[in-house]
Amino acid sequence: MIALLNRPVTRLFLVGLLLLAVQTTLLTEMKFFGIIAQLLLALSVTSGLVGGSESGALAGFVLGLMFDFVLTSPLGLSALVYACAGWGAGYFHSRTLANPKWLECLVTGILSGVATFALAVVANVIGIEGWLSGRIIKVIIVVACVNALSAFVFIPISRWCLSIRREQRISPPVELFS
Repeated sequence: MIALLNRPVTRLFLVGLLLLAVQTTLLTEMKFFGIIAQLLLALSVTSGLVGGSESGALAGFVLGLMFDFVLTSPLGLSALVYACAGWGAGYFHSRTLANPKWLECLVTGILSGVATFALAVVANVIGIEGWLSGRIIKVIIVVACVNALSAFVFIPISRWCLSIRREQRISPPVELFS
């Protein structure tokens, strides 16, 4: 039983359930400028940042599918967009040598904004009306800012969920300082 609980997919699922409950109950009452924070999207993007593109895509798909089960939108819409956002974050992670915390937060905010816009565009393409309106700009800005700030919390949570240890910093040889 302990081995099952220590698997990354199980950890991600359990943390995702907790965040889904918070997002669909508590945050519907505590809105930021009238917009509900997208915690599952933030966890998807930060999972890609710490685990790479494959882990980000898997986390995004699982978390997006969990979110789709409680929404009235078509099943798989959020899963597709969250998986792409997680993959994009992992792709960014693979292209950089060392990610400072501020850069990870900035990337989380930018990719959250892009994913929010992509969600509205894909919904419009498949025939759901009303997602692309003048309000989408406000939604993108608020979701990007909230997720960028929440990345400070979600990056360690993503590391724990995916069982990833922080890379050891390589110190220069002692001979350089003699």
